[in-house]
Amino acid sequence: FTFTMHHRYSEPVKKWWPEKGSVEYYAELADRDRFLRGRRLLAFSDGNSTFRISSLGFLHYTTIELGTPGVKFMVALDTGSDLFWVPCDCTRCSADFDLSVYNPNGSSTSKKVTCNNSLCRNQCLGTSNCPYMVSYVSAETSTSGILVEDVLHLTQPDDLVEANVIFGCGQVQSGSFLDVAAPNGLFGLGMEKISVPSMLSREGFTADSFSMCFGRDGIGRISFGDKGSLDQDETPFNVNPTYNITINQVRVGTTIDVEFTALFDSGTSFTYLVDPTYSRLSESFHSQVEDRRDSRIPFDYCYDMSPDSNTSLIPSMSLTMGGGSRFVVYDPIIIISTQSELVYCLAVVKSAELNIIGQNFMTGYRVVFDREKLILGWKKSDCYDIEDHNNAIPIGQHSDPPAVAAGLGDYPTTDS
Repeated sequence: FTFTMHHRYSEPVKKWWPEKGSVEYYAELADRDRFLRGRRLLAFSDGNSTFRISSLGFLHYTTIELGTPGVKFMVALDTGSDLFWVPCDCTRCSADFDLSVYNPNGSSTSKKVTCNNSLCRNQCLGTSNCPYMVSYVSAETSTSGILVEDVLHLTQPDDLVEANVIFGCGQVQSGSFLDVAAPNGLFGLGMEKISVPSMLSREGFTADSFSMCFGRDGIGRISFGDKGSLDQDETPFNVNPTYNITINQVRVGTTIDVEFTALFDSGTSFTYLVDPTYSRLSESFHSQVEDRRDSRIPFDYCYDMSPDSNTSLIPSMSLTMGGGSRFVVYDPIIIISTQSELVYCLAVVKSAELNIIGQNFMTGYRVVFDREKLILGWKKSDCYDIEDHNNAIPIGQHSDPPAVAAGLGDYPTTDS
């Protein structure tokens, strides 16, 4: 006997499912993860799945539900910044995407944050509402508006959770937020008190830790309260208010003795390094590749991917972290297609100021941001079968380490 199998969004069956690319589409994909193996971790109401979307900056996105009644947003997940914001009563939002817009008057649980709130950091000029304005590393990329408080819908196994969170009502967006990154909002995961992980731990909903898993197929996971496993590798965060770590050595086929600090940033698509680290890493990579070089902006080291190319000879890459643990880079390249050819590029960009380990280097790992112990943990994972951990049970009292917003990187507009 034979049966024809269809993907749920193939032509014969897609009429029963939301339009591909819509918020509902990603919510449906996430739904099966709602009660993942009974783990006592906190996830969004639509589950803990994340999705890498190449047309939106190669970032990982997830669906969240906000307000009463709940409205769904597809937000980018960014460990390099702190504020959670969504488009709201926009005077300037993206015109290219038909996505949700938050309306404070449309939610019965919405409250505007006043100037005397401890999380209001900006001066109030002629108004009692707390304004905000955040500029990111990307050129001319920013969001501004007012702070509001509303219900974020979350779930634990067999239990729905409504957490009051403060977030940005983004009335004016600019730069990358209008076209290639986070058109429906950004979920800042940094250490500042304004970030949602800080609020969740402060209110006793979870342990002061979370994990993000980056599957090699573009599917991932985010779980609040996850403190990792006993057999994970770890390195300490440096004493500053970001997820900044020390790298003592780089291996690109051969060992390169360099020492530098870098921000672990899921909100930056690719990895950015300053000289001399960038030059030493990229030149070592180039010296071991046998294919014809064919540079493409923004990547300096791209190579022909014709049928007779030697892509199987791409050199291995790893980082030796502070403390001695090794971090293997499973996905150091990106494939770029044009109308006439394919090229593969070393997905590392020369930076003028900051070293940033971007989301591409995190691929293949479950990465734990333990803000209580101030350590970064990682373990190889396909992100589908994440085991239960007794040490991931939510607990109540935690300190609140300070932080500042770090921001997003730049995003190329090539097709993958």
